[in-house]
Amino acid sequence: MSRVQLALRVSDLEASVAFYSKLFGVDAAKRRPGYANFAITEPPLKLVLIEGEGDQPTVMDHLGVEVFSTDEVTAATRRLTESGLVTLTEDNTECCYALQDKVWVRGPGDEPWEVYVVKADADKLDKAPASVCCGGGPAQTEVCCMP
Repeated sequence: MSRVQLALRVSDLEASVAFYSKLFGVDAAKRRPGYANFAITEPPLKLVLIEGEGDQPTVMDHLGVEVFSTDEVTAATRRLTESGLVTLTEDNTECCYALQDKVWVRGPGDEPWEVYVVKADADKLDKAPASVCCGGGPAQTEVCCMP
């Protein structure tokens, strides 16, 4: 079973971790500087919190579907491409403190969606500060997401 991912850019990471821990009744599954994620069983959700600028409202950073194998990412890439969507694939990319294979598409409102598999932990948040890999808002210039 896959699960939907919601990545939020938050101004106060600690307050957000405390809030979502209470909301979903679980502790963060991964904590790193400027980053936390929750692997929520019910409802099936991967909630990612990315530290943004202070005193800014929380915004949606990107959306995703976490799957459990590279074969599933490959199948999603084929299905999305065959349906006429523009895709961007990334293999063995370090993003959000994880080694991942993924495919990106953009919705009609320019919202970034990824279908991805986590292959291993990694030591880096992303390729550069403010990359779209783990956010970046208006400065969406990193190859980690579609330009």
